[in-house]
Amino acid sequence: MALSRSRRYEAVNYWPGFVDALSTMLLVIIFLLSVFMLAQFFLSQEVSGKDEALARLNRQIEELTNLLALERSQKGADETRISVLSATLDSAEREQQRLRDAASQGAVDADAASGKASAAAQALDQQKQISAQALAQVDVLNQQIAALRRQLAAIEDALAASEAANKESQSKISDLGQRLNVALAQKVQELNRYRSDFFGRLRQILGARPDIRVVGDRFVFESSVLFDVGKADISPAGKQSLDTLASAVLDLEREIPPDLPWILRVDGHTDNRPISGGQYKSNWELSAARAVAVVQYLISKGVEPDRLAAAGFGEFQPIDQGTDEESLARNRRIELKLTER
Repeated sequence: MALSRSRRYEAVNYWPGFVDALSTMLLVIIFLLSVFMLAQFFLSQEVSGKDEALARLNRQIEELTNLLALERSQKGADETRISVLSATLDSAEREQQRLRDAASQGAVDADAASGKASAAAQALDQQKQISAQALAQVDVLNQQIAALRRQLAAIEDALAASEAANKESQSKISDLGQRLNVALAQKVQELNRYRSDFFGRLRQILGARPDIRVVGDRFVFESSVLFDVGKADISPAGKQSLDTLASAVLDLEREIPPDLPWILRVDGHTDNRPISGGQYKSNWELSAARAVAVVQYLISKGVEPDRLAAAGFGEFQPIDQGTDEESLARNRRIELKLTER
């Protein structure tokens, strides 16, 4: 019984052998794979080398093919040249034979014919060269003429476009000028209407006085109405007259449309007698100071400053050329002019 148990135990323990077999098999497989990979590597190297050799061979074949084509082309050109030379040689031989035949008639005639032939050949070559040069020059001239014609056509097109644009611009300018003239004429007529109304209102308010009058498009105050002799300070009586004027100007501001550019210009004038002593050194200063004084007084009464302007003219714009006291009094004046800005 002990022996049988020992045998059963030995029969059951087969795993060590199985493991050894599997290890041996795995080593064999790894070896075979290594051999296969090495063989694949060497085979690919050999194939790559053969491909490179085949590519070099193909390039050499292509180069040889190109050389053969060039050689054939050169051969054809040589054959053509040989044909031309053969024809030329035949012609020369025929000419030589003709000259020999002519020489049999006399050596002198042969020499003359040869000289004439040589001269004719030289003249022909010269004519060919001249003709070639002339043709080249004609070709260049034709190209230049064609370029000039293209430039001329472009200039004519640009000129036509410019003339059309200029005509259109001139038409627009003329139309705008006519519109502007019409608009200005309308504004002037409108301003003239307001000027007439303004002066008529002043005349009604101030009454018929010989020292206040309308001269053309101006309302004229003699200086004595507003100022004392040689002074630029407004007198009390003058302030009353200017109060009436300020009231009329304020009414005018309310009546005239805002888009009508107008101003009331105040001009100071004096007579031609020089100033001696006093605050002002010249008639210029006195006339300008009086105009400014009137403007400042009107501003103090509520007239907008941008509707007023002051100017002094001294004695240089008289309205009466006389030298008597009455004429000089008329020249000493303040003029009001309703005009465009």
